Amino acid sequence: MKRVVVVGAGTAGLCAARRALENGFAVTIYEQNSEIGGTWVYTDEVGINEYGIDVHSSMYQGLRTNLPKEVMGYPDFQIEGYDESYVPSKAIENFLGDFCKKYDLEKYINFLHYVIRIMPRHDNQWEVVVKNLKTGIVDFLMFDYVMICNGHYHTPLYPTIKGSETFQGQQIHSHDYKNAERFRDETVLIIGAGPSGMDLCHEISKVAASVTLSHHMPETPKTQFRPNVNQKPDVDYINGSTVVFTNQEEAQYTIIFYCTGYKYSFPFLSANCGIYVDDNWVKPLYKHCINIEYPTMSFIGIPYYVCAAQMMDLQSRFTMTYWKGKKELPSKEEMLKDTLDEMQRRFAKGYKKRQAHMMGEDQIYYYNDLAETAAIENIKPVMTYLHNESSRRFLDDLLHFREDVFRIVDNESFVKIN
Repeated sequence: MKRVVVVGAGTAGLCAARRALENGFAVTIYEQNSEIGGTWVYTDEVGINEYGIDVHSSMYQGLRTNLPKEVMGYPDFQIEGYDESYVPSKAIENFLGDFCKKYDLEKYINFLHYVIRIMPRHDNQWEVVVKNLKTGIVDFLMFDYVMICNGHYHTPLYPTIKGSETFQGQQIHSHDYKNAERFRDETVLIIGAGPSGMDLCHEISKVAASVTLSHHMPETPKTQFRPNVNQKPDVDYINGSTVVFTNQEEAQYTIIFYCTGYKYSFPFLSANCGIYVDDNWVKPLYKHCINIEYPTMSFIGIPYYVCAAQMMDLQSRFTMTYWKGKKELPSKEEMLKDTLDEMQRRFAKGYKKRQAHMMGEDQIYYYNDLAETAAIENIKPVMTYLHNESSRRFLDDLLHFREDVFRIVDNESFVKIN
């Protein structure tokens, strides 16, 4: 029986393990935390935890999903038990627990096990070096296949801003945000107007003296923030406590709060795995998923602005199609060309290299491509339609969009029932 190692027991790792098990693989899951759920598990800790490793979760108090639960379940295992569409983060953690129980996955999970290194060997196997955090014992194990499911909301991405080292106040990343209290009565500059930047701008403005939201969105969000919120373009440079924007306006702040996202990080992969990250473009991956240099390694969950659990399940089934030999992968040259051709199409649309894995409105084309290439069942189109509708509502009415309640009608359509 071929052995598969799964790194991580969050949304990606659990469905990857489920699909590997149903295809007859022997599965071992390593999870560095003491419970399942990955980034959905809240902790008060920031920085380094008791075992000397970076705190993984980016959850904060009071978080509700910014996507409706109707698109956040797996294709054949939905989030049940809530009338509202936008549910508390604990609901997702509980949902993953229910999924784990249904498919009896916990017996395959090694909790508090930290993967130190994954290296390819000449005999087409993978050597995995893993540390038991409770005992300190380090093991060297061999596997036939590797599924990387460590998520990508754990390693903060900071922008390069001239003079940032001279700033005299606090500089904080949203990864370390737990609640708004530390911003009380402060003059806050928030850099970034993605989902976190918008959400946390609203929360922080409840207690801060003033909040500036700095971003380069082509259109100013229609959301009506509190009167103590103003919006500015990108930061040009920082000089002490003074921030100068690209329109040459300047202002002083006591806190700079970076909502600038995360970077892909795989510190446990040896250099000879063939994988590297170039300005947040993970290379070389076939269909954003399979390691072209070593196709016995797969990455589940790399694309973003997607129906995550749905896509992760699709990627897992895509991977299994080839690992079980139901279909044969193209040659290395063909896979590299396929990837390059897709990136050229992205560049032609105006995407930057750092947006290599961003899907958004185009996500349906990615799902169609995976399903057609591997001849597997696709995600229902309604999932994309509802995801895109929710994303538009988020931008237009941040303060009230979570009041929307949706129901799926069929594979193609949904309704808003309030």
